[in-house]
Amino acid sequence: MARSSKRSATEPTPGSLADLQAEADPRAVARSVVLRRLSSTARTRKDLHDDLLKREIPEAIADEVLDRFTELGLINDSDYAELFVASRRRSRGTARPVLRQELRRKGVGDDEIHAALEDISDEDEFERARALVLSRHPSLARFDAATKQRRLMSLLMRRGYSGSVAASVVREVVQSEVDLTELALGD
Repeated sequence: MARSSKRSATEPTPGSLADLQAEADPRAVARSVVLRRLSSTARTRKDLHDDLLKREIPEAIADEVLDRFTELGLINDSDYAELFVASRRRSRGTARPVLRQELRRKGVGDDEIHAALEDISDEDEFERARALVLSRHPSLARFDAATKQRRLMSLLMRRGYSGSVAASVVREVVQSEVDLTELALGD
C-alpha cells in the first residue's frame, strides 16, 4: 500500500525553522528569533524577551542573547522610543500622556520615555491638536455646532490631549467657522 505524501499541518517541513528549533541549541534559536524580529522593525528589549520566553527559551539564555544584541547596538530602547514618538505624532497626532502610557506598556524605561518626550513643547501639542481638528472638521460640515464641538473634543481627548487644550482648540476652530459664515452672510 502506498504511503500518502500529505503531511499534517502541525508537522514541521524538513529544513524549516520549526524543524531546526527542535534540534538546535537554544542560544542559536534565540539569536535567530531576535534577528528575524529585528529585521522587520525595531523592537523593545521587553518585547523580544517576552517573545523568547513564549518560545520556551530559558530566561538566562534569553537575557544573555539580548544583552549581546544590546551591546552591539541592535536593541536600543532610547532609539525605539524616539522613533515611536515621532511616528505616532506624525501619523495619529497622539499627545504626550498617551505616548508615555504606550511606551511604558512596551517596556521602555522612564528615562528613555522622558528623553523621547522632552522635545515636545506645550505649543507643539497645541499646534498638533489644532492640525488634527482642522483635518477632521470638514467631514463634520453636516452637523450642528454643538455636535461638531462634542465630536472634535472627543477626538482630542481620545488622543490624550488635556481638556484645556482640547477646549481651546475646538472653540477656536468652531468660532472661526461661525465668523466666516457671518462674514459671508453679511456680503
